[in-house]
Amino acid sequence: MTERSLQEPTLLLLTALADAPRHGYALIEEVAAISGGRVRLRAGTLYGALDRLLGQGVVRVEREEIVEGRLRRTYALTDAGYELLAAEADRLRATAHEAERRIGLARPGAVARPTQGGAGA
Repeated sequence: MTERSLQEPTLLLLTALADAPRHGYALIEEVAAISGGRVRLRAGTLYGALDRLLGQGVVRVEREEIVEGRLRRTYALTDAGYELLAAEADRLRATAHEAERRIGLARPGAVARPTQGGAGA
């Protein structure tokens, strides 16, 4: 895998699969729940991303079954998927910590922000 950060839909998909295998519709619903309704994946986007993640070896097909005459695939993370998600969570945590440090929230009890017109203004 690359050192590049994950796009938000990919991050949300991996997060949705981290605690349990899920089929397509359940993934769409879980991504919406995780994002507070901000991200609603369409079927084409979802299955395109799942195909890419399958090809990268971070997602696998857990099982296939016929439901109401249609094939339903249930997807799960691979070990590489868990590692990728953990690395991305670490990267995001480090970035958030640095942002908080720079705006003064890393200090206990601090809420002050720098004044406008600082360096580069």
